[in-house]
Amino acid sequence: MKFKSHMTRALAEAHAASERGEVPVGAVVVSPEGKVVAAAGNRTRELSDPTAHAEVLAIREACELAGSERLPGYDLYVTLEPCPMCASVISQTRIARLYYGASDPKSGGVAQGPRIFSHPQSHHVPEIYDGISADEAEVLLKKFFAERR
Repeated sequence: MKFKSHMTRALAEAHAASERGEVPVGAVVVSPEGKVVAAAGNRTRELSDPTAHAEVLAIREACELAGSERLPGYDLYVTLEPCPMCASVISQTRIARLYYGASDPKSGGVAQGPRIFSHPQSHHVPEIYDGISADEAEVLLKKFFAERR
């Protein structure tokens, strides 16, 4: 299963983020040809940038490589349901398919909260596949927060 291997790479990025003291979220952008073109983990603390979520960083890198602000035909794999900001970026970028792991009842913006893609103002709605490697992503997040409380 190709989507499992890409989520495995996103989980590796989440583990690396955790080791840096960042919330363990990882993201991978995959080209229409199936090649990983960008991968990132959260870096909000490291960069002192509240927009430095894994999804945004990976999308920025993929856009730079593509020489375009749009990524039609590309897929995004992320370990946690994207927040409203990231969901908006996904829509603006025209990502074709979104694959995510754990749901985020507190801060999610896809199936939870404001449900960005269901708004009429959403310029583009990707195909959405959730629950991929959700258990592993949830364990990583719970462990991270338990160690800090």
